[in-house]
Amino acid sequence: MSDADTIVAIATAPGRGGVGVVRVSGPAVPVMAGILTGKQLPPRQATLATFFDEHGGPLDQGIALRFSAPASFTGQDVLELHGHGGHAVLGLLVKRCLMLGARLAEPGEFTRRAFLNEKLDLAQAESVADLIEAASEEGARSAARSLVGEFSSRVETLVQELIGLRTHVEACVDFPEEEIDTAELAAIKNKGESLSAALAALQQAASQGAVLREGLTVVLIGRPNVGKSSLLNRLAGEDLAIVTPIPGTTRDQVRATIHLNGVPIHLIDTAGLRETEDEVERLGIERTWQAVSKAGAALLLAEAGESLALPEAALLNRLPPSLPLAWVHNKIDLHGWQAGERQQDGQASFRISALTGEGLEPLRDWLLQTAGWKPQGESVFMARARHLAALEEAARHLTAAGSEISQFELMAEELRLAQRALGRITGEFGADDLLGEIFSRFCIGK
Repeated sequence: MSDADTIVAIATAPGRGGVGVVRVSGPAVPVMAGILTGKQLPPRQATLATFFDEHGGPLDQGIALRFSAPASFTGQDVLELHGHGGHAVLGLLVKRCLMLGARLAEPGEFTRRAFLNEKLDLAQAESVADLIEAASEEGARSAARSLVGEFSSRVETLVQELIGLRTHVEACVDFPEEEIDTAELAAIKNKGESLSAALAALQQAASQGAVLREGLTVVLIGRPNVGKSSLLNRLAGEDLAIVTPIPGTTRDQVRATIHLNGVPIHLIDTAGLRETEDEVERLGIERTWQAVSKAGAALLLAEAGESLALPEAALLNRLPPSLPLAWVHNKIDLHGWQAGERQQDGQASFRISALTGEGLEPLRDWLLQTAGWKPQGESVFMARARHLAALEEAARHLTAAGSEISQFELMAEELRLAQRALGRITGEFGADDLLGEIFSRFCIGK
């Protein structure tokens, strides 16, 4: 794979549609554009054109767009052929480009070239994929904020302030004969504390973005016929799971994703947990425990009006101690209970009716709180695990620097390490294997 190659890919989703786009990037674009369309395409103008095969026959008719380097998405010469969105016709256009010397693009290679040609930094490049994959409106907005550079700008501001503080501290190292007065020491300390506060605010915004991106996986567990499937259907707003009064109806997992304030909550309805001789049901119960081991939270359902007995106690003993858990007492409409929230054995407890929807709002709030969501303004950014790790590392080094204010050599080194950690977010310190890992997750035409 060479960045000097000319690459081609279908840039629209698989399937049929009114319009499909084939994208080409590389040095051969000017020549290829003339051969494909029989015209000299002016840059950055939409041109109605017929796309020709090797014999001069028409392959399709549509809009051709040429972008001259460096004023393009990739920073190279780029050609976009907007034709009809059928799989066969788009395949013919790609095949014709391959005949003219292009090669098929690797996943994420167009965005990789944009990064290498400094059209995007690494955080912006990652947000392209996040924007495409966003499953909620709030997630899309957060990814868009990262794409236009708000997240990178916040990181760069911190880096510049760190550079200023490093310059000051390293001057003290280089000129030890100069007397450092108390006011100057206080100024260095205050600057470090201000940087730590700004970094903490950025961490909070990025953590919220990670919640939007990853969401929370929640398993619904309990004895058979306590209303797990009914609760899943009520939260999802549609009948996804079969509901009958017959115990053991749910044999395998039923999954649904809902969005609460833009946060994806992945619900898993599981087989009722009980002793059974039915082999299929037993396998479903085994899968339930596998789902519990991977979940981020659990809802333990019981029927209102029934005393909690040995089955529930046995379930509690098998749950991971660190797993966030809430009791859900369902079917209050049958037993005359009032909806509400309270504490039970140190755990949150909710009285609800999955049939009527009564009492669900406090439960939804608990799910959001467990996911880590906090009401926030427009400064949330779509963040990835590596961003959070880099911010955490930078925060540790800043804290260590503050504790070494009397040892300028050590303080300067901690500040350098903090800057290096922040630089990894935008790609200032990116290794080739890191880039390959990131861009390999992109779709082919991006």
